[in-house]
Amino acid sequence: MITGFNFDIDLAVWDHKIIKEKDRFYIGILRPDGVRHSYHGVNRNGNVGTLLYVHGNPEGNCQDSIGCMTIADVTEQFIQAKISFDDVLEILKERKIVYARDATMQAMLSDRQGRTLIVEPGVGWREDDGCCSLMTNYSVLAPESTRPFLVPGDDRYERAAQLLNTYGKKFTVTDAFSVLWAVRQEGIWATRVSFVYSAKEHAVYYAQNNDFSQIEKYEFPQL
Repeated sequence: MITGFNFDIDLAVWDHKIIKEKDRFYIGILRPDGVRHSYHGVNRNGNVGTLLYVHGNPEGNCQDSIGCMTIADVTEQFIQAKISFDDVLEILKERKIVYARDATMQAMLSDRQGRTLIVEPGVGWREDDGCCSLMTNYSVLAPESTRPFLVPGDDRYERAAQLLNTYGKKFTVTDAFSVLWAVRQEGIWATRVSFVYSAKEHAVYYAQNNDFSQIEKYEFPQL
């Protein structure tokens, strides 16, 4: 099972740092509370989570209710291994998933068995257990809802899907980086970190600032 992600941000707005711990590899995003939150990362147990910005819809607005949980909390707790994949499934069935108070985002979560969840607040969720799953900054579950916000020429999702369909079952870390390189961004919202997690190797490979010639490896230490 292999998972890859391109982390694209405006450096003038977001302060990020790669953090490597014995139980987690993550991109720490500095928030107003002074904490570097793990909204994009991997746990040593194989949980992988990422949050992606999306144009929001009123149905997903944050609510102060015991029956609601923000997508940011779900994702971070999953990466922290406070909740399992099955726990997330129960949460999705029992609670309403909403945006965080200051951001409209959607998530992709996966475990080391290859089970994958796409979660879009206000839209719904889908469990994928096929050969591959793909997420982007537009709605995958209800594409028409975000189609008016498509940036002209932004066909990263389509290009990534086409590339993934050319690979068979022998998909490698190198293949994953080939896909990430093909859909990298440049400019103000350039790709700052690209990481690939291999469950078989129990390791994370990563490149920074689109320098795919300098790929580093972080292997979770044996306990």
